[in-house]
Amino acid sequence: MAVSSELVSAASATLGVDARLLPKLADAAGDLALNLVTAALILVVTWFVARWAVALTRRALQRIRATRNDRTLQGFAVQVVRVAVYIVGLVAVLNRLGVQTTSIVAVLGAASLAIGLAMQGALSNVAAGVLLLLLRPYKVGDAIEVAGRTGTVRRLDLFTTELATSDNIKIVAPNSKVLGDVIVNFSAHPSRRIELSFDVEYEADIQQVYDLMRQTAAANAKVLADPAPWAGVTALKESAVVVTLHAWVANPDWFETKAALIRAVKEAFEREGLSIPYPHQVQVEKHPAGKAA
Repeated sequence: MAVSSELVSAASATLGVDARLLPKLADAAGDLALNLVTAALILVVTWFVARWAVALTRRALQRIRATRNDRTLQGFAVQVVRVAVYIVGLVAVLNRLGVQTTSIVAVLGAASLAIGLAMQGALSNVAAGVLLLLLRPYKVGDAIEVAGRTGTVRRLDLFTTELATSDNIKIVAPNSKVLGDVIVNFSAHPSRRIELSFDVEYEADIQQVYDLMRQTAAANAKVLADPAPWAGVTALKESAVVVTLHAWVANPDWFETKAALIRAVKEAFEREGLSIPYPHQVQVEKHPAGKAA
């Protein structure tokens, strides 16, 4: 009987404890659910605020005369604003979920060396992106050559530079790689020189060749009058004289005008009876020994 009384007392005590814990568990679950819903709302609001801040930044830059047509600065600034808003939203979510951001900052400070080593590549890309924005070796829309690849700059972000080749291939290069390599900018100046070389026979009238090439270039409407087209001998080969033509055009017209001048000069040579030497193959027949050729 004594044992039974002890069991009944223990069960009653357990039920009493459970009865006191249930309201607390219910309150904790309710608080957790509320915090999760609030955190989700903060994320949604952060996304909308980021879009609004990006649009506001873009409109503000477009209203300033110095940055109105600067797509490079606009794209970079928009990226910075978007990332900053996302970071603020993430901190707000962590605070709502009960994570002490001051503790996180302290831990990050203590582990700054390890984090710096782990994120060395990413941080160097950000620093290189800022330097590229300040130094401006190129801008969005420029045709450049970097790291052995040629293309048109589409975007300059915090971490990467995006190029598009002439055959519409996307190239993404880290900013640190771009900054540390030689950058060739084909669009830096408003005009660009076309250089074409043609082989003519030694017997050809060189002055006639000069005049013909200059007149052909001057007849093209896209060739600039100043500097005037120039032609001259630039090399002597075993069976030909190399005559080179220089013609200046507006930068956007370079490729098409070059192709047009190659065709026009070839057709002009044909009209004037000037031939372009090319290798000939001569077949020599061998006769059996003892027979006359």
